[in-house]
Amino acid sequence: MDMLEPSADEIRDWGNSVTQFIIEYLSGLRDRPVYRYTSSREVRSGLDSKLPIKGTDFDSLLKVFRDKIVPFSRQNAHPRMFGYVQSPGTPIGAFADLLASTLNANLTIWRSAPAPVELERVTIDWVRQILGFRAEAGGLFVSGGSMANLAALAAARQTKYDSLGRLRLYASNATHFSIAKAATLLGIGRENVQYVAVDERLKMRVDDLVAKITADLKAGYVPFCVVGNAGTVDTGAIDPLREIRAVADRFQLWMHVDGSYGAFAILAQSARKSFAGMEQADSIALDPHKWLYLPVDVGCVIYRDPEIARATFAHEAEYTRMFGEEADEAFVCWDYGPELSRRFRALKVWMLLKGVGLDRLSEAIESNLACARHLESMVRASDDFEMVAPVELSIFCFRHVPAQLRNESPKAIDVFNERLLVALRRDGRSYLSNAMLGGRFALRGCVLNYRTTLRDMGILLDDLRRVGRSFVIRA
Repeated sequence: MDMLEPSADEIRDWGNSVTQFIIEYLSGLRDRPVYRYTSSREVRSGLDSKLPIKGTDFDSLLKVFRDKIVPFSRQNAHPRMFGYVQSPGTPIGAFADLLASTLNANLTIWRSAPAPVELERVTIDWVRQILGFRAEAGGLFVSGGSMANLAALAAARQTKYDSLGRLRLYASNATHFSIAKAATLLGIGRENVQYVAVDERLKMRVDDLVAKITADLKAGYVPFCVVGNAGTVDTGAIDPLREIRAVADRFQLWMHVDGSYGAFAILAQSARKSFAGMEQADSIALDPHKWLYLPVDVGCVIYRDPEIARATFAHEAEYTRMFGEEADEAFVCWDYGPELSRRFRALKVWMLLKGVGLDRLSEAIESNLACARHLESMVRASDDFEMVAPVELSIFCFRHVPAQLRNESPKAIDVFNERLLVALRRDGRSYLSNAMLGGRFALRGCVLNYRTTLRDMGILLDDLRRVGRSFVIRA
């Protein structure tokens, strides 16, 4: 057997084995722990770490994956994987990744991958339509929200590039850290990210935004961009995007929206009005590998005016010069983002949207929103849990306060919930993350899985009660 160039029969056998594994894995998800408590030593002990000189047959490789990798991984497709903003992935997306890797197209310029580039442009236009952006808008698929934010802020900087060193960027203090990281990488400086206060619903306060811009202008700084959130990662809050647009217009700022988590919830009828004004942004970052349920990695950046992005990223060299192409066939992907080599990410977005359809996606997102609201209602009706922040999309932040702790200090309740979170993860039936809100520790969950049901929300609370009964910390 030649593992580098297997025969047709061998490829067929490999494919059958992998397909059978996928079937068994997905059909048994509910019976698996979401997370298995382990250590680096335990995981490493199951792997042969010697540099391989001779090859190994495929069945042996698959067995290592099945027996040593899968059980010691967090099961992100599990219906009670509520940690972070984690997509479960989809079978159609997994097959699309396999097909994309088989073709191995490199989407640098049109001539390198004519059909894949055209498919990306079609799919980007579908995303544009979903968001309600104008027809002239365009963009790219990138690795994720962090890269999308970086690309968008680079384009924003281009509008006032001659002011480098005095630029100021504005974002709420609930904004994802990738914004500050992008400011650092772009030479703007982390210290030039001005954090705007939030209101009681954890949305950006426009009055504080105006005050900070005004103060910076008086101090000789050059405000250039304001970032609005279409769903913060800690609570899911959506900033007042229309009002932010008005402020951006007043001060001639670029308006960027970080919609990496929440933007695709515009597909849900119950949430659509909350995103009013998002379509007026100059750029937006969003993640199909979040609320389109796709496997990582696929993020997306959309520019209201792609020519500004082109002025930012375009670069010519003799070895990339094109001859004789018409405008469409001369399309250069790297003119609109920082990446040169780009895998065929568009295929899984296209296959999901085309295969599943917006109606079914809307139903799934509505179900996720309903699950979070159901959890909130159960918490408010209980005498041993309390909400820490209102539910706006599908993120919920709450605390467990059993009767024994009701009269204890806030610190004691924080410590108890910290210990509870660790114990819940080790238990393995449900998985949460955490947030600090108003200086208090909160259990944080996010429903981002089409498999999750209302019943799972009740199981989560039952799991917390069961695990919590084993200890009560007093401080």
